Amino acid sequence: MRLLAQLIFLLLFTSACGGGDSDSQITENPTSPSTETPEVTPATRSLCEQTTSSVNWEALMNEDCDTLSQYGLFIDPISPTSEPVSPGLAYELSTQLFTNYANKHRFIFIPEGKKANYHPTDAFQFPVGTVLTKTFSMPYDTQVKGAENEIKIETRLLIHRKSGWTTLPYLWQEGAAKLTLGGADIPHTLNHQGEVAQFDYHVPSRAECKLCHQINRDGESKIAPIGLKAHLLNTEINYQGQTVNQLQLWADKELLGPLPNSTEIASAPSLFDKDADLTQRVKGYLDINCAHCHRAEGFASISGLRLGFHIDHTSYQYGVCKKPPGWDGGAKGLSFDLIPGDGEHSILLYRQELNNPKDRMPPIGRNLVHQEAVILIKQWIDSLPPSLGNCQS
Repeated sequence: MRLLAQLIFLLLFTSACGGGDSDSQITENPTSPSTETPEVTPATRSLCEQTTSSVNWEALMNEDCDTLSQYGLFIDPISPTSEPVSPGLAYELSTQLFTNYANKHRFIFIPEGKKANYHPTDAFQFPVGTVLTKTFSMPYDTQVKGAENEIKIETRLLIHRKSGWTTLPYLWQEGAAKLTLGGADIPHTLNHQGEVAQFDYHVPSRAECKLCHQINRDGESKIAPIGLKAHLLNTEINYQGQTVNQLQLWADKELLGPLPNSTEIASAPSLFDKDADLTQRVKGYLDINCAHCHRAEGFASISGLRLGFHIDHTSYQYGVCKKPPGWDGGAKGLSFDLIPGDGEHSILLYRQELNNPKDRMPPIGRNLVHQEAVILIKQWIDSLPPSLGNCQS
């Protein structure tokens, strides 16, 4: 029995080690190892390394390149503020999205044969392949114009891939824009109307980009463009030495589907357009700076505050006599988002004056207070008739 058990153990051991293969044979003189060099399959070349004189669409749709130049979006790779490679087109917003007095250079790239779908109130729907670029340049003096008075800080990409929109932040260092997923703080000194401000310009991380660009629909959180809405694009621009309507230009270039009659398209004037209605000026500014979060699908939806351009500004949802949840009222102990006729005690204004991260609005995107905007928003709130609401603590 003992001999039988040993034989069974031996059979099991050799089977577990591959010895049970019926084609295997034990030889007394095993063959020597081969000295031939095995064939090596070359590593797949990154799409980012492709050299091309046109836009590197393959890389844009499939890879997060280490440097901005690898996408081939601009004729001069160190100058993302002009001369985009075809079909790139510069675009402008009718009012200012404030970021520490930065100058912004925006371009859109839509693949040939594709176009965006018009929407009367929300951001347009853009086809897969669309790329948006925005370069932030900080001036040394806000009253001096020209490239020699500013320094490039970052270029942000918003790319519509098959899987959805994705964000890529690039930080300018030593003449090149390098992918910086974790964000960065860049010291800067700014002279604004005789006052010198020293601060750390914050380049957002990829996660922070999502806070502003996320839209929550049908139980899913997705990234989407913010400012590409009809009322923010419906403005006159200079194109090749001529003044043209920007939306009509897009339609003429077949970048945008059919437009309604021009009288049916809203237009948000610049906050600083003294010839325009003050309410429309302020609502346009609050739309581009605040409404991406303060909407039903936005990051701040729980606040109940809705600051879209088309929302009735005399309503409770626009903040009239509305108490915000989850905020203590600050040092002033304020209670209501918007008190008609009383800008001084309206939280909507107050949080734009504050600069602590937990209190300021917007929470991301600025380190400085936009003083000129604060003055005009206060004027607007003060001009509203108190009869719009009875705000009582």
